[in-house]
Amino acid sequence: MAIDHLVYGAPELGAAVDDLERRLGVRAAPGGKHPGAGTHNALLSLGDDCYLEIIAPDPEQEPPTDRSMPFGIDKLIEPCLVTWALRVANVQAAVDRARRMDYDPGDPRPMSRSTPDGQTLAWTLTRAPKTVGDGLVPFLINWGETPHPARSAPGGCQLVRLRAEHHEAPTVMDALLALDTMDMTVIPGPVPVLVALLETPKGQLELR
Repeated sequence: MAIDHLVYGAPELGAAVDDLERRLGVRAAPGGKHPGAGTHNALLSLGDDCYLEIIAPDPEQEPPTDRSMPFGIDKLIEPCLVTWALRVANVQAAVDRARRMDYDPGDPRPMSRSTPDGQTLAWTLTRAPKTVGDGLVPFLINWGETPHPARSAPGGCQLVRLRAEHHEAPTVMDALLALDTMDMTVIPGPVPVLVALLETPKGQLELR
C-alpha cells in the first residue's frame, strides 16, 4: 500500500492550473475527461508512482442528474485538497479487511477516462457509502494494466509528507488503521484540513 495521488478540487480547471504553476514552478498537463461524472482533470507528478490530480467541473459535459460530482467539487468556492487515494494490490481484499474492522470503504467499481490523445485509461476504485473524516480517509485504487499516470505527468515536484487536522481525529485514525495505512498523520483541529508538504522547484510549499 502507498499514497497513489492527492486530489485537488477546483471550481475551474484552467485557473487552478495557472495558480499552481505560479506557486510550484511546474505546469500540470491535461489529463482528460471523466465521462458521466461531469469532470475533467490535469496531472502533476509527485514522484515515480504518486501524482497530484487537479479536478474540476467540465463545462463541455452535462452535470450528472442522479448524484453530485465526485468529492463535492461542484460545490467548491475555492481550490483545496479534498481527499487522497491509497494504492492497493488487491482492492477487494483491502475492502474485506476494512469491513472486518468496522469500516466500509465501499464496493470496488471500474472507472475510466479519455486522454487528450484519444487513449482510454481504466482503473478500479472504491467510494465509501458513508462519509468518514470529511475526505481525510482515502479511497482505494488499483490501476491494473494501465500505466501509472505519474510516469507521464510533468515532473519536478515531490511529496514530502501528508498530514491532516480533524475535530474527530481518533475516528479518522481508526478508519486509517482499518485500511492498514498510517501514511498520514492526523492531529486534532477545529476544522477538517488536508495538508501536503511538497518539494518544488521554488522550494518547499504546503498545499492545502
